[in-house]
Amino acid sequence: MIDPSTAVSSVRPFDSYDQELIEALASLAAVCVERTRFIESQDQLIDSIINLLAGAIDAKSPYTAGHCNRVPQLAVMLAEAAEAVSDGPLSDFRFDGPDAWREFRTGAWLHDCGKVTTPEYVVDKATKLEMNGNRIHEIRTRFEVLWRDAEIERLQGLLAGGDPDVLDQALKERQQTLQEQFSFVADCNLGAEFFDEAKAHALREIGAQGWMRHFDDSLGLAWEEQQRRLAHEPCSDALPAPQQLLMDQPWHCLPREEMDRHDPIHGFKVDVPDNLFNYGELYNLSITRGTLTEEERYKINDHIMQTIVMLDSLPFPAGLARVPEYAGTHHEALNGKGYPRRLAADRLSVPSRIMAIADIFEALTASDRPYKKAKPLSVSLEILAGFRDRGHIDPDLFDLFLTSGVYLNYAEQFLKPDQIDSVDIKLFLSGQPR
Repeated sequence: MIDPSTAVSSVRPFDSYDQELIEALASLAAVCVERTRFIESQDQLIDSIINLLAGAIDAKSPYTAGHCNRVPQLAVMLAEAAEAVSDGPLSDFRFDGPDAWREFRTGAWLHDCGKVTTPEYVVDKATKLEMNGNRIHEIRTRFEVLWRDAEIERLQGLLAGGDPDVLDQALKERQQTLQEQFSFVADCNLGAEFFDEAKAHALREIGAQGWMRHFDDSLGLAWEEQQRRLAHEPCSDALPAPQQLLMDQPWHCLPREEMDRHDPIHGFKVDVPDNLFNYGELYNLSITRGTLTEEERYKINDHIMQTIVMLDSLPFPAGLARVPEYAGTHHEALNGKGYPRRLAADRLSVPSRIMAIADIFEALTASDRPYKKAKPLSVSLEILAGFRDRGHIDPDLFDLFLTSGVYLNYAEQFLKPDQIDSVDIKLFLSGQPR
């Protein structure tokens, strides 16, 4: 037991040394508190900027609105299900604490940041002739010219003493043919699943029809387009000039400059088209599948390369070092045939594989795309199973996606009610006959 008299005698007033020590400790504590607050505010700022960027990408195109928001949520749902697995190939998967989770979420939010460089008309291209407007209207006007030419030909025939009945019948047949031809061209513009050579041949025959241009088509052009045309064809005052109904002109091609190529240091393994864009009318109308040309499809795919270039240039702290990996691998495939680096399976982490499934499934089920209708849940899963069968996505994660109910939880939150149809997941599980 402590002697009270001794305890009292040990108490002494603070001296100047004590005061200096306490003030130093208080100052150090204040610095620590301020530093913690600064780090927290810095993290909040970074997260806000990331969300702002993702929102801006979605806002840039009304037809991709929500993609950058939905993919991270689906990715987190699947990652949480993977962490809960206690046996099998995924049993060892765990994120190492809150910082690792934040790193994954950040990569998911930034997975499409490169889309800020993609032209809206390419992202939103719903028809083959669409640029900033649908050029089918320009082609329809040419058909109107041919229609009027047919009427004029009839009138000239009457003035020359021709048989009215014969001329009327010829006019009727010609105008009927023009109606059918324009309907065919307009149908070609919609982008069928498969455009065969027979249709391409018919399109070329229709496009070979001639009409006369009476106005100078070099007027009103921006200097860049003017220079591109002069490089291929000198100015000519010879009017009227014969024109084809559908044309592929040399100046429709925008050559790819060196600045439009990526530095080999990034290790991209993709086929790069010679042209940046090709606006040829026959060229676009003859697209065999969908609405994008080879050049436009490369430009769409280029967003992931831009994402990697952008994120690799940022000095991420150690706790966010894997953000470029998570954001830049969602188009890679386990079979090594993905892009842009054609990474093999042993170079694709579980989080990267989760990102691939989340990105594909969101795209399949999205109801805000102009170039496709929203697919039902069962059809989306069947297509996703096809990706699994072709070695594109991880089969274990796909099975977990089904058995954990993540697919249905996501559907109930983000799909339209009429998309959520009955699904027998046993039809899609690995190893089950389909």
